[in-house]
Amino acid sequence: MSVGIASVPQIAPGFRLQWEPMQDAHVLLYPEGMVKLNASAGEILKRCDGAANVAAITADIERQFDTTGLGDDVLAFLDIATRQGWVQIA
Repeated sequence: MSVGIASVPQIAPGFRLQWEPMQDAHVLLYPEGMVKLNASAGEILKRCDGAANVAAITADIERQFDTTGLGDDVLAFLDIATRQGWVQIA
């Protein structure tokens, strides 16, 4: 499934996003291991709550960091995250 601006992403079952102080990063935990996320990925995934669509997630990030033009980057990351099975579209 292709991710679009109207898509509503959520963390897939079996995965848990959390802040890991020892890693100084968000991590995605799953039964077989852990993925350490860079800051951008953590900011996107912590907003994937199954309620907000990609347009709202992007707008929230742009507001928080006082920038614009992040839509393509958010979509590209969510496409990868969906293919990896980390995220599903609600």
